[in-house]
Amino acid sequence: MKLTEMKCEACEGGMPPLNKVEAEVLLKQVPEWKISEDGKELQRKFAFKDFKDALVFGNKVGELAEEEGHHPDMTISWGSVGIVLTTHAIGGLSNNDFILASKIDTL
Repeated sequence: MKLTEMKCEACEGGMPPLNKVEAEVLLKQVPEWKISEDGKELQRKFAFKDFKDALVFGNKVGELAEEEGHHPDMTISWGSVGIVLTTHAIGGLSNNDFILASKIDTL
């Protein structure tokens, strides 16, 4: 099943984060994203022509995050939006991070 067809599931902890092999397999569906060196975050920076377009995109990401119940860390600045995904409850990456990344890519 494609990540864009999946829904984020509530994570209360008690499960291990994805290992490197599992994360690398899912990364193939979101090739513009990068896994941090410590393997705990999924990151991407989006470029825009100005602050207004970056802000509009940031708001769309926020709406999507609310729908999915999984929230990224975002930095909005003139001409760019930086997004960092991680699952805090497990201290690393989960399927939810890749699901949200794939849906952000469709915006």
